[in-house]
Amino acid sequence: MTKKKFVSTALTGAAAMVLAGCSLIPAYERPAAPVPAVYPGAQPASSAQSPASTLAWQDFFTDPRLAKLIETALANNRDLRVSVLNIEQARAQFQIQRAAQFPALDLTASGSRSSPNALQAIGVGGSVASSYSVNLGITAWELDFFGRVASLKEQALAQYLATEESRKAAHISLIGAVASGWLTLIADDQLLELTRQTLVTREESQKLTRMRFDSGVVSEIDLRLADTLAESARASYAEQQRLRMQDENALALLLGAPVPAAATEGGRGLDAIAPMPDLPAGLPSDLLGERPDIRAAEQQLIAANANIGAARAAFFPRVTLTSSIGTASSEFSGLFDKGSKAWSFAPQITLPIFDAGRNQAGLDSARAGREIAVAQYEKSIQTAFREVADALAGRATLGEQLRALRAQSNAEEVRFKLSDLRYRNGIASALDLLDSQRSLYSVQQAAVQTRLLQLQSQVALYKTLGGGWATR
Repeated sequence: MTKKKFVSTALTGAAAMVLAGCSLIPAYERPAAPVPAVYPGAQPASSAQSPASTLAWQDFFTDPRLAKLIETALANNRDLRVSVLNIEQARAQFQIQRAAQFPALDLTASGSRSSPNALQAIGVGGSVASSYSVNLGITAWELDFFGRVASLKEQALAQYLATEESRKAAHISLIGAVASGWLTLIADDQLLELTRQTLVTREESQKLTRMRFDSGVVSEIDLRLADTLAESARASYAEQQRLRMQDENALALLLGAPVPAAATEGGRGLDAIAPMPDLPAGLPSDLLGERPDIRAAEQQLIAANANIGAARAAFFPRVTLTSSIGTASSEFSGLFDKGSKAWSFAPQITLPIFDAGRNQAGLDSARAGREIAVAQYEKSIQTAFREVADALAGRATLGEQLRALRAQSNAEEVRFKLSDLRYRNGIASALDLLDSQRSLYSVQQAAVQTRLLQLQSQVALYKTLGGGWATR
């Protein structure tokens, strides 16, 4: 057999052995979901209702003011931009690991001149040895008989897919955060107007009480109580202004741009917001396919499982191949002359014999990493279950709470009007009037805040059921 045929046969045999290489990755089995089969108190879904994961966010958030804010956030949010760049980085890492399965072909050229006599450099005695070569070949290509390189590739692929799912989860969270922040800003405006009206009312009561005190009709106790409630309203108004500015700053951070004035103009309050459609809860098992964060956790589990295969392969021999073909000559001018051909074929096998327990520790670490990934995967399912259950609990109870608060608000408003009328006619005391003012303001605030919670609960249910990724 000629040298050329020998090299060709050796390379073909090595490639065949690589293709027939085994995998030491444990068989993957998805862990059972550690949650109940149904949500507590969940009602059966109507066939006409679309699952949240298939409902485009434009069809759920139908208020045009909010839709514009979401579009701005998706274009400008820096956290979302980082998640996209993380995908690019993970994709590049996967491509690097995949490339290790194939031989890298390199072209090298080298030349050297040397002499054992140091005086040769100034022309005094000795001889000069010259060597020139040009080679095309493979350097240290690992023949993956036991699947170590393939396992690392599978690990990198799963991590890349996990990063992609994490990006979808960030997309969904951003939409939910923008919607919740916008609703909070609308509620702030409503509470600010309510506080302003309360302040005006208490200032009028303060003036009236002072007039009655100057006339000797009421005591100083009533006057000081009126002063206290007026100052309390001023403090609440300043506090509400601060909260409104802080909430606007938080929303601007999500948008990556200033909040436009048109986003809250109109002053119509929470009740004027375009309604959001009802959503079917489905089953907890549906979350495994609808929640990107759960899918990301599962891909991390798959990556940890693949890492065990690479750790197992470290116990077996590692075979690498270095081979080249080219020309070599002692004269640069004769580098490509007839008879200057040169070749090399240098396989190497490394068998671990004693490593002070390093490989075993690597395998133990990989197994522990898989158990950690299992726990994190199960925790992500439990967290998702709790988030959906909380949102469903809000949907079931906040409506009745809001109805009761509004009825109480109406009753307190009538009570305040009657108390004011009785006080102006000298029938009721200032204490009755000021107590009715305080109760009315407290209930009105609670009604606005409960309405905000109700709307935010709808947003949370859409997000926790995997909605927000689909678009149209």
